[in-house]
Amino acid sequence: MDIITFPALGLKFNLQSIAFRFLGVDIYYYSICIVIGIVVAITLCVLSKEKFGCKFDELIDILIYTIVFGLIGARLFYIIFKLDYYLASPIRIFAIRDGGLAIYGGLILGSIALVVKSKMLKKNPYDILDYIAPFVAIAQSIGRWGNFFNKEAYGIQTNSLLRMGIFNLEGYIEVHPTFLYESISTFVIFCILRILQKNRKFNGQILLSYLILYSFARFFIENIRADSLMLGNFKISMLLSFIIFICSIALYLKINHKATRNTKQNVEKCQ
Repeated sequence: MDIITFPALGLKFNLQSIAFRFLGVDIYYYSICIVIGIVVAITLCVLSKEKFGCKFDELIDILIYTIVFGLIGARLFYIIFKLDYYLASPIRIFAIRDGGLAIYGGLILGSIALVVKSKMLKKNPYDILDYIAPFVAIAQSIGRWGNFFNKEAYGIQTNSLLRMGIFNLEGYIEVHPTFLYESISTFVIFCILRILQKNRKFNGQILLSYLILYSFARFFIENIRADSLMLGNFKISMLLSFIIFICSIALYLKINHKATRNTKQNVEKCQ
């Protein structure tokens, strides 16, 4: 049983990572949060009905591939940067219930799977990515709470209003609840993207908006995390966030300029 507090808010939680046992198998809260996030995302996707000429029943095969390969990518990404740990005990590679998913790995492999499957089904990948981008954000927002139950993905020590008190090998410390920061930021991103979906200006706008907003938020959140994946002296997610942010901004401005120019030319032709 782990005790987690939010001293400034007067909150105290007695937590354990295992929710229950089913057929002799421990079911972790981490896994439950991931599944709930996926289910909520798919449900909202269904309720949103048709978007950009894409119907949900036409996308179900694509979404299945995206989710499966996204989870594989998230796990592989995490394992690669903790290779010594997993080589010492290879069986731990399959212990996903204990935690160990890296969102950027999921986004990369999941996106590749989506594009490949979309091409196979003769669908426009940009339309599909624009369709599902907000729901990826809400799935992240919910899934991040798995880190809360696993007492992981927290930040450096702080005395801020939202500080979280935990017990680790060093004793009692108060840290940034970075899992909470990311959960809140991705929920806000979900809301913004849903608004943008109502008046999309060009193919890929919602996807690029997601990449810009998420990489911006993740860069600053990762800066204060205490358990980041490292590449030498660099935090992997900070480096990727910076690259993705710059590239997405440049691409957004380029495509938006072209779309605006085309719209202006069409208007002039009609006059």
